[in-house]
Amino acid sequence: MLIAVGEWKIEFYQISEDNSPVLDWFKGQEPKVKAKIGRIFDLLEEQGIAVGMPYVKPLEEKLYEIRIEQNTNIYRVIYFAWTGKQFIMLHGFQKKTHKTPKKDLKLALERMKDFLIQHDAKQEENS
Repeated sequence: MLIAVGEWKIEFYQISEDNSPVLDWFKGQEPKVKAKIGRIFDLLEEQGIAVGMPYVKPLEEKLYEIRIEQNTNIYRVIYFAWTGKQFIMLHGFQKKTHKTPKKDLKLALERMKDFLIQHDAKQEENS
């Protein structure tokens, strides 16, 4: 699923056509959290890769995280920038520790690899 406002586009990783765990996670958040994340989506669409701290922080392996705090809760959405001016949202979670948990990073990396495999398969189908 794509959401487009500015030059850049926000896309949510999908396991299949009707299954996007990160979009489902986003939709399940309380309204204030969704509004804060949505505001950063808007910044990303308008400013692209120029968005930085305190909204976005680089992680590893070309991954970035959207950083949200609501009351005493901390939320993160891990994504990567992709060709065609797209940001692919891979994984959203509520953070409970100081560092980003390795399991969340690993899941985001697995989803990024799967996304790229899916894209390559679609390219081959269309050629």
